[in-house]
Amino acid sequence: MKTKIIIPFVKYRFLLMGISALLFIGSVVSIAVYGLNYGIDFKGGAKLAYKFNIPVTEGQIRDALEGEVPGNANVVRFGEEKENRMSIKIELPEEHASIGDIITAALEKKFGSGNVLLEKEETVGPRVGKELRGKALLATLFSWLLMMIYIAYRFEFVYAPGALLSLMHDTVITVGIFALLQKEVDLTILAALLTLIGYSMNDTIVVFDRIRENRHRITADTIWDVVNESINSTLSRTMITSLALIFVVIVLFFKGGGTLHDFAFCMIIGVIIGTYSSIFIASPIYIGTYHYWPKLKAMWNKK
Repeated sequence: MKTKIIIPFVKYRFLLMGISALLFIGSVVSIAVYGLNYGIDFKGGAKLAYKFNIPVTEGQIRDALEGEVPGNANVVRFGEEKENRMSIKIELPEEHASIGDIITAALEKKFGSGNVLLEKEETVGPRVGKELRGKALLATLFSWLLMMIYIAYRFEFVYAPGALLSLMHDTVITVGIFALLQKEVDLTILAALLTLIGYSMNDTIVVFDRIRENRHRITADTIWDVVNESINSTLSRTMITSLALIFVVIVLFFKGGGTLHDFAFCMIIGVIIGTYSSIFIASPIYIGTYHYWPKLKAMWNKK
């Protein structure tokens, strides 16, 4: 008969939660010191997509635009190399209605009018960019709040603190890595972060659901063993799901082109941290909340 291996996750909870605390604090410091490298969506500017009928490089386009447009142009190739499609982003300190015409004229002067096709143009004013930053923060905060309410309703409130802190842990560390590496944060990255919040919560729910199935065995003395057993019983499902998603986003990271590179990077970091937090953050905090919950309820009832 094959012996079932039980990994003692709960035994190392203090060590791993301590590492998480250091990473969390380091991420907050990174955000405060370096700041976020906001993209055009959040600070205002123009994004244009061009298709060229001749082979061109990012350097050639930057040379063509030098001195023709305000500020530096961020040029990124997207799609297959043979398609010769380029994304051009330019930060604008104020509204600039004719920026598309200026860029197109500069490119036609360099490469010929018949070789340049403007496929898409988006302009975001600085004021709108500032508003989008505020809405992005609110979207993240509301997602945390709604997830906590869902957990409290779907399970019990005693599960909610662990779920909330797990989500905060995942989001802040991912954003902190972006701040440290000065990777661009735009609406695409916001979409990735919100996706990761949902993924992390789903991972946590799987573990919590198994704990709830075993709650008839939970006492103050047995909770450590029951939670550890519940984590181990869902571990294969968790790892298969996480690895399947990581394989997909790794392909996007290397083959998706410039426009999907940072999105895929955010997903890779978030999936790893989200899987980690459902085991080493949400579950141990549930244990702590379980022990202190009767005292908190007694204090509340006295008021």
